[in-house]
Amino acid sequence: MRELFEEIKDELAIVERELQATLQTPDPFLTVTSTHLLKAGGKRLRPAFSLLGGKCANFHLERVLPLAVALELIHMATLVHDDVVDAAMTRRGVPTIKARWGNRISTHIGDYLFAQSLILIASYDEPLIPRVLADTSVKMCEGEIQQISSSFDAGQTVKDYFSRINRKTALLIAASCQLGAVACGAPREVHLALRRYGHNIGMAFQITDDILDLVAEQRQLGKPVGSDLRQGIITLPVIYALEHSPQRERLRTLILSREKDEEQVQEAIALIRHCGGIKHSIEVAEKYILKAKGALKQLPERPAKKILAAIADFISIRKF
Repeated sequence: MRELFEEIKDELAIVERELQATLQTPDPFLTVTSTHLLKAGGKRLRPAFSLLGGKCANFHLERVLPLAVALELIHMATLVHDDVVDAAMTRRGVPTIKARWGNRISTHIGDYLFAQSLILIASYDEPLIPRVLADTSVKMCEGEIQQISSSFDAGQTVKDYFSRINRKTALLIAASCQLGAVACGAPREVHLALRRYGHNIGMAFQITDDILDLVAEQRQLGKPVGSDLRQGIITLPVIYALEHSPQRERLRTLILSREKDEEQVQEAIALIRHCGGIKHSIEVAEKYILKAKGALKQLPERPAKKILAAIADFISIRKF
């Protein structure tokens, strides 16, 4: 992924330094806890998308920088809270804040990261930026609550799934692409095309994530394979398998079990794979990628446009 960002590596390095600076406080404990996830690394996709969106317009780094940092802080806040909800002990191959300092500290650190993003967003005069991010933040919370309330519900539909991942993942990526361009004065047709691109990329990204949860190696994922199954999160491969597997009743029993052992998780994964659940989900992700690349046709010919197309291609083949 990093080679795709060669064009913006210098700007991303500045974003990284600004993230570190934003989370430096007079309180050593707050600094250590709030920067813990940051130091674990990450793809920095959302800042990268905002920079590339800006490069489709009249790019000036100082216009995009507060937005890029805020986007990553929002994303990090959701991850910290997710780890509390999921009782996750590792993320990106290192102990989570929850594992190191417990739920109380984790909850407040997530709130702190989000609050810091608000300070950065407040610096913009363009009203569309805070409006889009406020709406996105509300819908992200709705998506998370929807996921919790629907856990271990084998009656979920594809429509339910798409609604959930749109809120959980796609909306923030769409906002990142769009608002980077808005911050740099892009016309409406350009920033809306970038939003469509980001939405479709976000949908494909999450579907691919859900596929990888079933087929990747743990060292690649940075978390146990089959985590969604253990938590009762019903993803697209599972929905397809529950409809098409000759052993759908056995699969349903496994899905609904709240105390699965490793053997049961592997059995469920085998049933999902054998009936074509993985293959079908890959095909759906590919359709979203094609839609994303179609949205790029509305953009001016810039190097950033080619990078966005290359990112779409990468998501279709990524292994982590």
